[in-house]
Amino acid sequence: MVSTNMIFDDQEIAHLEAWRRKLHQFPEISGEEVETAREVTSFLADTKPDATITNLGGHGVALVYEGAEPGPTVLLRCELDALAIQEISDIPHRSRTDGKAHMCGHDGHMTMMAAVARILARRRPSRGRAVLLFQPAEETAHGAEAVLADPKFGAIAPDYAFAIHNMPGLPLAHVAVAGGQITCASMGLLIELIGKTSHASVPEAGISPAMAIARIIPALKRLEAGEAIEPGFRRVTVTNVQMGNPVFGITPGVAELRMTLRTPESGAIEGLCADVLELVGEIAASERLMLAHSTHNFFRACINDPEAAAIFEAAAGQMGLSRVEGYAPIRGAEDFGLFGSCSKSAMLFIGSGMDRPMVHNPDYDFPDELIPVGAGLFLGVLDNVLGPSAISETVTT
Repeated sequence: MVSTNMIFDDQEIAHLEAWRRKLHQFPEISGEEVETAREVTSFLADTKPDATITNLGGHGVALVYEGAEPGPTVLLRCELDALAIQEISDIPHRSRTDGKAHMCGHDGHMTMMAAVARILARRRPSRGRAVLLFQPAEETAHGAEAVLADPKFGAIAPDYAFAIHNMPGLPLAHVAVAGGQITCASMGLLIELIGKTSHASVPEAGISPAMAIARIIPALKRLEAGEAIEPGFRRVTVTNVQMGNPVFGITPGVAELRMTLRTPESGAIEGLCADVLELVGEIAASERLMLAHSTHNFFRACINDPEAAAIFEAAAGQMGLSRVEGYAPIRGAEDFGLFGSCSKSAMLFIGSGMDRPMVHNPDYDFPDELIPVGAGLFLGVLDNVLGPSAISETVTT
């Protein structure tokens, strides 16, 4: 990696790393980020933002730093929420909350943003506004929608929006960014198969969903298509099956099947959902089962605006970071895509290392080495949009 002018000394870096590890120990899942939001506002109070907006779209926090002259508003976004996963690592700062953990690196994303706030405390933008958004409920796809629908968001009205996501499987501190599509759309589908319980000695007296489940799961593969993320690509991933009670004497009468549907285009999700329901409905009817369903967690496809992506690319180039070409689009989904409806937006992927566990794995931990790198990218964006004097130094990488 390339060394450039340093704006974070060792003491500052240590302070930020300690805060990241504190966040890691006290995770809160989507919709419950009360203490995390309070911790953010407390930790960054000494950066003296010109405005602090709380309870934004739920528990969201936005810190506003005004420039000296009129100009565009640049929103930098990170996420507050953790995942409902039991951490299995033995790191000293492992989660202290059973069944909840920062397994997607949002603790690191928040810390990169906190580092940006530290610099904005020293020097405001020369023009326009920098808005640091700590978004709630990213993991359920409810957060961005709630933030944009909140009347308080009208006071922000960004011209540009930028986000960074760490990505295991990319070399450490290498970046991937380009205009156009970068993530798929996805949606959760919950299927309920309703039959009739019976004593296990007389299964013929009941209507069990067991055979239907056994038929549905392999049949769903027939609805998938393609490998590359291009029009026509479709994926159906079964994520959870629940059936009956954990006993031996009762045949099951109800089953629930959860799955994730994935397509490149946001609008194509509905067609895939209709095909899944048709297939499941035919099998359910043949097994004499009633069918109910509901949809959840609709993530729109994330499309990078070409101008915003070029701004990110310039910031990476100014830092001397290595680029990974052809990485995106990826199959994953991200709640950030909705910000493209109100601004020129772009998301950049930054490598967490080749051998690190994948995000959403129970042993994932964000690499602290990325804190100054991610902050430097965000600061470079502010520099490139809000004028050369906005941020005149870059972070050591």
